[in-house]
Amino acid sequence: MSVTASPAYPTTWRPPSLFGSRRRRFIFWAAVVAYVIWSVSDLNIDGNRILAGLPRALDIFARMVPPDFSRWEMLLSGMVESIQIAIASTILGALLAIPIGLAAAANLSPRPLYLLARGFIVVGRTFHEVIIAIFFVKLFGFGPVAGLLTLAFSSAIFLGKMLAEDIENMKEGPVEAIRATGASFGQVVGYAVVPQVMVKQLGVLIYRLDANLRHSTVIGIVGAGGIGQTLSASFSRYDFDFSSAILLTIAALVALGEWFSDWARRRLR
Repeated sequence: MSVTASPAYPTTWRPPSLFGSRRRRFIFWAAVVAYVIWSVSDLNIDGNRILAGLPRALDIFARMVPPDFSRWEMLLSGMVESIQIAIASTILGALLAIPIGLAAAANLSPRPLYLLARGFIVVGRTFHEVIIAIFFVKLFGFGPVAGLLTLAFSSAIFLGKMLAEDIENMKEGPVEAIRATGASFGQVVGYAVVPQVMVKQLGVLIYRLDANLRHSTVIGIVGAGGIGQTLSASFSRYDFDFSSAILLTIAALVALGEWFSDWARRRLR
């Protein structure tokens, strides 16, 4: 009588492959390499232009040192305007995000209103802040008003999406208990929704304020106020030493905002 040998079992554990087999993995990476080669060749990248630009880059960097802080009044005015735009737009965006988030939550909103709110969020998230800033500059002209409306709109979309997702992921027990008492929609939101999402939304709000501090320095390049507008003007005048001072000030502002954001989030935990 023959004895059937028992199958050998692996003695070490290996995580499952993402592609399922070596052949699929090879095909995937071959397609990635082929796509990269095709993209680079189709962009018509001129190596001579890149080499010709290196001396100009060195000349610009040389002219940026040392930074010129002599016009500190202009620098301070632009930074204060950027901070004002960031704070005001965050507050306005947070207020606008409340009805958007409530309408975009599937467990609170009727289906037609939910689809309308979600569609508005999707369309709003399609456009970058710079594109929105260009649109508002065309409507309201150059200055901080365009920057305020740009970041308020972007903040409302972002915070509304985060609020809707938090509401959809919250525990349904408190909501059902409050509804069982015959409470109105406002009472359900106030006593069942707000206590569950408040702390996390405060953290998201602080994060958005930090992001708006950075965005407020960028949208000014297209004329939406703030220090970015001063930076764009300095580059247009080839005033590179003053541009260097502006860039260092922007870096300090962003670092300060990052520190404040981390400190505030630690206090909320």
